[in-house]
Amino acid sequence: MGVGCWRNLLVVLVALVLAAKLGHFQRWEGFQEKPMSKKNMDPTLNFFIESYNNASNDTYLFQVQELLRSQMQLTTGVEYMVTVRIARTTCKKNDTKYPSCPLQRKKLKKSLICNSLIYTVPWIKYYQLWNNSCQEAEGSHKVLRQ
Repeated sequence: MGVGCWRNLLVVLVALVLAAKLGHFQRWEGFQEKPMSKKNMDPTLNFFIESYNNASNDTYLFQVQELLRSQMQLTTGVEYMVTVRIARTTCKKNDTKYPSCPLQRKKLKKSLICNSLIYTVPWIKYYQLWNNSCQEAEGSHKVLRQ
């Protein structure tokens, strides 16, 4: 490496140290109770329910009914800890098109509360489901893991 490269590296290093000392970098302070922006919520929850449906053995698709809780943490991307209520629809997994699926009624009705950890880098549309645990919402204590 030539002298010019070392000089440039030193300038960048000094700039980073000064920026850190002057407080220009936000600290990562763990999960914060913050509402998910609409811009990030739709693709994140769509990714979640698609992952759930792909891993589920259920014949029918589920859809997100309600976002109950959202916490976020900034890391190399954004980590969301979400609690959602999902419900079984009338659309079967092998249906080729399902623009809108009504929820199941009566005997096949099923609702779950899911706690999930989703890692995303939204500016490059990258999503990963790190952890998911669901329980039946109607008082059943049966735990379903995905």
